[in-house]
Amino acid sequence: MVVATDEVWGSIGGGNLEAMAVAAAREMIGSGATSPRTIDQDLSDHAETTYGRQCCGGTTTVLLDPLPVVGSVAIFGVGHVGQEIARILARHDLDLHLIDAREEYATAAAIPELANGSATIHWHHTPWPEPLLRELPAGTLVLVMTHDHGEDAAIVDAALRCTHLPYVGLIGSSAKWRRIERVLREWGHDDATTARVTTPIGDPRITGKDPATLALSVCVDLIQRLAGRAPASAASRVASAAAPSTGETAL
Repeated sequence: MVVATDEVWGSIGGGNLEAMAVAAAREMIGSGATSPRTIDQDLSDHAETTYGRQCCGGTTTVLLDPLPVVGSVAIFGVGHVGQEIARILARHDLDLHLIDAREEYATAAAIPELANGSATIHWHHTPWPEPLLRELPAGTLVLVMTHDHGEDAAIVDAALRCTHLPYVGLIGSSAKWRRIERVLREWGHDDATTARVTTPIGDPRITGKDPATLALSVCVDLIQRLAGRAPASAASRVASAAAPSTGETAL
């Protein structure tokens, strides 16, 4: 039997035993447990139960073993940089959602080599991508890099209204962010909410202007986040963004 936050697949026989196992499994999910645990249950009709009486007789032990969760990344805008990011991430075991309003960019034919990778690729062609955010798996890391700054603002706005998306990264310059941040405030977002947006994106230690280098910088940061490790500090990002004269490019 496999237990998720809001679904169950399979069964261990139903009744109190199964209900207790499901409740314990969800408690482990909620606490982020990574080690197995066991539940010993008396099945006699005299046993103390929580979810109804069982009188099968005997005792049983249920093993609860956390399964690793596959990470998920969604890229809104599969242009030059988005394609390079997809090429790197496709080599990792994760769910990769590629979304674009332009039909020619939102198809497997645009990046055929992704089919040889380890990731599960989900292509989405939609002129109105905002509703898709609500359908993404909980914990998905979101990158916003479309060809249209107005569309970027709308996607960021929708992402910030979702509680299940822990990371919203926006590509672009500080000037672009100032304009989008102003729009977000006009749409009702406060300081705490706009602070959830990560911009510039990428690892500040990796600099360069070409799409492949930008993609490498972004993927180093994302892979750290997927692994649960702290990314490069915001202070380092600001320092990189504030020093264009060195030839460094902040995303």
